Amino acid sequence: MGALSLLLHPNQLRSVIQWKLWHNPVHRRDPSTEPETVKECFRLLGLTSRSFALVIQELTPELLLPVALFYLVLRGLDTIEDDMTIPVKKKATLLQEFHETMEVDGWQYHESNEKDKELLEKFDIVIIELKKIKPQYYDIIKDITRKMGNGMADYAQNDDMIKDGVQTIQEYELYCHYVAGLVGEGLTRLFVESGLGNPKLAERPSLTESMGQFLQKTNIIRDIREDWQDGRRWYPKEIWSQHVDKWEDMLDPKYEDRALNCVSHMILDALKHVEECLFYMAGMREQSVFNFVAIPQGMAIASMEFMFRNPDVLKRNVKITKGDACQIMLDCTQNLGTLCDVFRKYVRKIQKKNDPNDPNYLNISVRCAKIEQFIETLYPTQNPKMLAAENSQLQQKQQPGMGAGETALMFGIVVSALACVSGIMIGTAWLMGAQFPNVFKEAARFLNQLTGSNSSPSNPIITGRDEL
Repeated sequence: MGALSLLLHPNQLRSVIQWKLWHNPVHRRDPSTEPETVKECFRLLGLTSRSFALVIQELTPELLLPVALFYLVLRGLDTIEDDMTIPVKKKATLLQEFHETMEVDGWQYHESNEKDKELLEKFDIVIIELKKIKPQYYDIIKDITRKMGNGMADYAQNDDMIKDGVQTIQEYELYCHYVAGLVGEGLTRLFVESGLGNPKLAERPSLTESMGQFLQKTNIIRDIREDWQDGRRWYPKEIWSQHVDKWEDMLDPKYEDRALNCVSHMILDALKHVEECLFYMAGMREQSVFNFVAIPQGMAIASMEFMFRNPDVLKRNVKITKGDACQIMLDCTQNLGTLCDVFRKYVRKIQKKNDPNDPNYLNISVRCAKIEQFIETLYPTQNPKMLAAENSQLQQKQQPGMGAGETALMFGIVVSALACVSGIMIGTAWLMGAQFPNVFKEAARFLNQLTGSNSSPSNPIITGRDEL
């Protein structure tokens, strides 16, 4: 989104300004205290990923450099895997041996044609800094690199998959595991090892896996055209074959509605990871670490909503606006409650855009409802009217009530008091000379007049004076 576009969208501009002015990182990287090799590592980090570079550089000093180096190592691995100009056999060897290569002083690679080739050409700088971090962190990075390299090599040598694409959802998720799930595993181990993550997370690998799966599936859904142009198909046939007859129809404008239904199906599959992602992020014990995991997830759910029923996904690589990204970062870097609000907001938007003609209309609605229900269990919606009614009921319950015996006693006391007061008043009037018989007769006469009675007139009341 350019400057002119921001001016035409005040809400977007407001979010950008708020992020620039109000964002106060928990930690700030201080380049003035770093050696040249570390500065070069962060420069390479900025070249390979601006978004990740931003959140990494705000991490606590304990994890700042280890996580940055971890990302650079895996980015180097990914650059080799993405380079379709490298012969398959050579590529497989490079991938399988990369965990050993990262120990070789001075190692560089100058045969890549990928956009991030500079990282490989200057990888010796990364190796220098890798050897300086704590051994336990180094061992984690090396182990994950070994696992990921072997997994990528298997896919690189799978001729059937290269030719026909991914066939089943199981194969699709296995690929996501190798390229993203293992990243989540490595980060979780770093968090736990540093004491900044709940140790229980290491006992729940499904939570870590969901974090990686959700991010990678978002990327795959978005990159459908770009991957197809590069000769790769990551949409599993098990899903797309339910909507189109052949893969090429996915990008044919004549079958746009069917293709959009397929994209919706892919998003439905990705949304099943949301609850575990939120549960995982609740295990972060330090704010900068929470921000580090929360921002990408917030971006992912916003991207899902932006891609949902959006025909542009089939034409180009779509991204959320800069203003939306800034607002998401503001909301995601507060606490788990505001992060849940972000997820609730975009899930409701997905549900609102859901098309009744979509074969998965009902399944998508149910999935969105389950996510909202899960969030509601974590952070119930605060309704002022309902809270007032509940408080009123609570106060009534807390007030002690009277039993039947106490009520009867109170009634007797009131009646006795009234009778006593009445007796005193009547007695006082009698002592003062009140003529009660005359009063009764006068009252009877008055009532007869009101009712129009024809009975004979009563005897005149003696008043003690003769009428003139």
